[in-house]
Amino acid sequence: MHGSRDKGINSLAHAHLETTQTKPAQALRVGVFGATGYTGQLLIDLLRDHPQAALHFATSEREAALEDGMPLVKAEAAPLDAVDVVFLCLPNGISGGAAAKATAAGVRVIDLSADLRLDSVALYEQTYKMPHPAPQLLPAPYGLPEITRHTLKDVPYIANPGCHVTAVLLALYPLAKVGALNNAPIVADTKTGISGAGKEPKPESMFSEVYGDVKPYNIGRKHRHVPEIEQALHKLQPDCGTLIFAPHLVPLEVGLLATVYATLKPQWTLERAYAEYEATYSAEPLVKLHPLGRAARIREAAHRNGAVVGVSEGSGSTLILTCAIDNLRKGASAQAVQNFNVMFGLPETAGLL
Repeated sequence: MHGSRDKGINSLAHAHLETTQTKPAQALRVGVFGATGYTGQLLIDLLRDHPQAALHFATSEREAALEDGMPLVKAEAAPLDAVDVVFLCLPNGISGGAAAKATAAGVRVIDLSADLRLDSVALYEQTYKMPHPAPQLLPAPYGLPEITRHTLKDVPYIANPGCHVTAVLLALYPLAKVGALNNAPIVADTKTGISGAGKEPKPESMFSEVYGDVKPYNIGRKHRHVPEIEQALHKLQPDCGTLIFAPHLVPLEVGLLATVYATLKPQWTLERAYAEYEATYSAEPLVKLHPLGRAARIREAAHRNGAVVGVSEGSGSTLILTCAIDNLRKGASAQAVQNFNVMFGLPETAGLL
């Protein structure tokens, strides 16, 4: 796995919006909704460097321009007829409506919100405590390419997974896909940087609140990513155990580490399990697998577009699995670009390596 240059979450790659003349004639025309948040800014950065993407518009409801002077438009004024695909970096409950509007206009969609991630309208409304904004779009193709790429090519829209979900699923995928997990509870402990709380000022994400501390939040089965993780896991292995989830906020800018405790079925050994990780991830350009016994670290994945996975011995049939990602990159914007590449049949790592 190779990382793109570290530009920081508030930086932009170029001084001005590139014109379509600077891109190949066949470059895909893209728009970004919600351009001023962390994921939107980073997405614009990645798309400007993408060899097959030409950025035609970006939206904001409060800002008139980006820091480099690029003009922004209101979402209602976005020229959908001028683009082939839109990326939605909008709040839950709003993004789904924008996805429905764009899809109806014949524009493809990559949605970075939670609105299209859960297959069930009832489960979404129970989890997010609001009416579903676009039930007609469910179930949506789920965009974790290492697991679901065979379902993503040429589709009209894709649901981009959550950052915690991505790390936990990549840690468990090689075992779940071959039915190696027993039905004991799976414990997932995650640590994430404060950029995961978003750019909107909140008391709990202020420097004075997070510095020098590690804060567990929504632990057990309270976090709204639990249904998303279990939905994907049970599609891979219906008889695996339920999830106990313990996310933590740590005083870092970016990065996410999932430490997952999973128990194997009796016929499985540590060596056999690790062989599945080698077979699964050896050809994955955006996943680096550590040698057996070495754990992943946030430093290895921060400011990079892929994931780092480790497999370690626990006790008896329990393994300790680790997966590190950048929560804004593989956990959001870089994964959206990866999904864009798969959707349009481009090289999967275009703009990412």
